[in-house]
Amino acid sequence: MQHNHYTGGTIMKRSYIVLRNVAPAPVTRGVPKATVTRVTPSPEFEIAELSGKSFKKALQDKSTVLIAPVVPMKLITPMKSKTTAKEATANSVAWGVEAVGAVTSPYTGEGIVVAVLDTGIDPNHPAFSGVELERKNFTEDGDDDAHGHGTHCAGTIFGREVKSTRIGVAPGVKKALIGKVLGDSGGGSDKIVEAIQWAVNSGANVISMSLGIDFPGYVKSLEGAGYATENATSIALEGYRTNILLFQRMAALVASQDMFGRPAVLVAASGNESQRPDFEIAVSPPAVSDGFISVAALAREKNAKTFSVAYFSNTGARLSGPGVDIVSAKLGGGLAVMSGTSMATPHVAGVAALWGQKLLAEGSLRSTLLVDRLVGNASTKSMKKGFDPYDIGAGMVMAPQE
Repeated sequence: MQHNHYTGGTIMKRSYIVLRNVAPAPVTRGVPKATVTRVTPSPEFEIAELSGKSFKKALQDKSTVLIAPVVPMKLITPMKSKTTAKEATANSVAWGVEAVGAVTSPYTGEGIVVAVLDTGIDPNHPAFSGVELERKNFTEDGDDDAHGHGTHCAGTIFGREVKSTRIGVAPGVKKALIGKVLGDSGGGSDKIVEAIQWAVNSGANVISMSLGIDFPGYVKSLEGAGYATENATSIALEGYRTNILLFQRMAALVASQDMFGRPAVLVAASGNESQRPDFEIAVSPPAVSDGFISVAALAREKNAKTFSVAYFSNTGARLSGPGVDIVSAKLGGGLAVMSGTSMATPHVAGVAALWGQKLLAEGSLRSTLLVDRLVGNASTKSMKKGFDPYDIGAGMVMAPQE
């Protein structure tokens, strides 16, 4: 068991996430001549201010899996798009939906529950007509999306036609869990772990996240608490590292629910910090953590038949999806165009819903098989010659065709 050990000086009282693996009280049901007892292990956590004795006590608790400092999360800010919504809707199908093979797939995502952990959603947008939206607000802002990012991402996953344009990869999804974990300004929340747990417990099969750790913001908060800049940076680096472990352990606990009939996969954006050809940045947390499907962004070349990695897309992702000039639902109605790994991620989540429906029909919906299908069927056939495999992972995510 790995813990976050503080290695120098006095531990000042700070907020930590304490992740535990707790077996709840057995649920016993009587049957003729037998008693059936089922115990489902469950990840639990709390956010607590710890210092000194309370920190050591939490470390010594046998149920403790990991202790990590609370690090703020933030929106992975979309990049500027050169295409307008009018230009992007010249065709009746958004190019990303077509590129992943969703148009020719016999599957629609029906029967699969998708969770979107983002800035919330515009529940009145016609793109979501007929979808049961179960919402939970983990921020201090209003319940609805006031930013537009979450609405756009949700539209790509399961949006219905808008202005005669198909924007959704999996428009057959009938239930979606919308966790508002980012504020109206795109600022972060310390509730992302709680939101993941809520999504899993609420039956999500696919969980889509387009967010990352706010490292500079964490350093500033430590400075504001009285730490010198050098010390604040060192503590923030340790927190950054430990939060990667936190998400890995959380992903492992989510995966363990598979054997109890609660399959769920975690899909996350790789980040937009690269600036090709000058430099490339590796996948950022939480996507970099083991157990997450990290997603890179692809762009169309001028001939529209080949793809290349987006100049901003972080390198080292596991899969890729369309992420440049993506048309989807606009806050308040209509359509908007955005670019970023945030836009590529819902394409992968939507395709995951299609594969999930196929596996569900076959009676074999398990998270391990779902990941295998996503990664194993990804394609590099249409990539521009000379591409770096490390930039795009297994390649463009592809929908099932039979």
